[in-house]
Amino acid sequence: MKLGLYISIPFCRTKCTFCNFASGVAAGQTFERYLAQVEREVANAEELARQMGGEFTRAVDSVYMGGGTPSVLAPAQLKHLMATVRSGFDVEPVAEITAECAPSTLSEAMVEALSASGVNRVSLGVQSFVDREARAVGRMHTREMVLEEMTRLRKAGLTEINVDLIAGLPYQTMESWRESLHVAVESGVPHVSVYMLEVDEDSRLGREVIAGGARYHAHQVPDDELTADLYDAACTELNAAGVTQYEISNFARAGHRSRHNMKYWTRQPYFGFGVDAHSLLPARNARSPHAAVRFATPDELEPLLASEGFAPRTRIEIDGRTAMEEAWFLGLRLNDGIDLAAMKAEYGAEAVDGYRTVLAGLASDRLLEVEDGRVRLTPRGRLLSNTVFAEFLRERESDAGVAPGKTRKASLRVL
Repeated sequence: MKLGLYISIPFCRTKCTFCNFASGVAAGQTFERYLAQVEREVANAEELARQMGGEFTRAVDSVYMGGGTPSVLAPAQLKHLMATVRSGFDVEPVAEITAECAPSTLSEAMVEALSASGVNRVSLGVQSFVDREARAVGRMHTREMVLEEMTRLRKAGLTEINVDLIAGLPYQTMESWRESLHVAVESGVPHVSVYMLEVDEDSRLGREVIAGGARYHAHQVPDDELTADLYDAACTELNAAGVTQYEISNFARAGHRSRHNMKYWTRQPYFGFGVDAHSLLPARNARSPHAAVRFATPDELEPLLASEGFAPRTRIEIDGRTAMEEAWFLGLRLNDGIDLAAMKAEYGAEAVDGYRTVLAGLASDRLLEVEDGRVRLTPRGRLLSNTVFAEFLRERESDAGVAPGKTRKASLRVL
């Protein structure tokens, strides 16, 4: 199988109050040191894969630059990074190449750099098309800016555009949320990602909500019931508009699913570089067809900057049992669900028969549906997806290796 590459750019102009990712504001000198380290690892990826015990291939059919905000790089830095990627790997001419961009960072020079670097898909972190909501969480754009930048991207031939929206932002109401959904649909973008605000200790807003405080407009965050209703409304309205849900958080017009992210959910190999980047490669000299290795870099910048060679990485060996569990809970993220016959053919009869009681219980709780030989999450199951996924996992010391290149609030509030 061909590789997907994930490259983390953990820098932003400002740190949004809801953000719980490994990203932040840094000086230009830090950019240069970081990119030098990442590019060194990309150039020596075959050796890195060998040290991790993974099979290496140069063939690449998707590249995803995430973060952080890759568009805060200087145009020349972006071009050099992508040139290094193309030197280290054989990137197919038809490869999907995505860059995450923050609205208000897409200058004419940056759009030209994206195009010149071969980027053909842009993911815009809009979060809300209602200016008051965007401003409340530290976003620096307005609706008008976003629509202007979409026009600029399209004029440059960058028509594959994703818009991120978050349900549960301060001041959000059902009316204002429907306004954001309407603008997204009317803008004509072929892909929309919808996440529910995570309330946890890893963001300033989350900590303030937990503490019952009012900083960062925490007292204006919708409650869980309304936030769940907002998510349900997004599913209904986007599907009705032809932007069809295909994964818990992702919706696309026909023919515009994210090919890179599909690699994560279908357990295809991918190789991650930079802060908090994960990888999945087939195991070298494996006796089992399902044997693989997952490895991940630290979620802090300093260990990577301090590295003289490769950045430190945690490593987990994936055996046949673990691969089968991952196939269950990753496959269930997709609206297509899991083909039971295909699961048996791939992993053996026990991969299905061993879960008959689990499947029956989850179906009884209206979390799963079994129809025509396929198992899918119900709408209720998508809201409680981690409860479902836990039923397919044996106890393990850590599941850190399970996360793909970067999971953007991937299983909603309960991630």
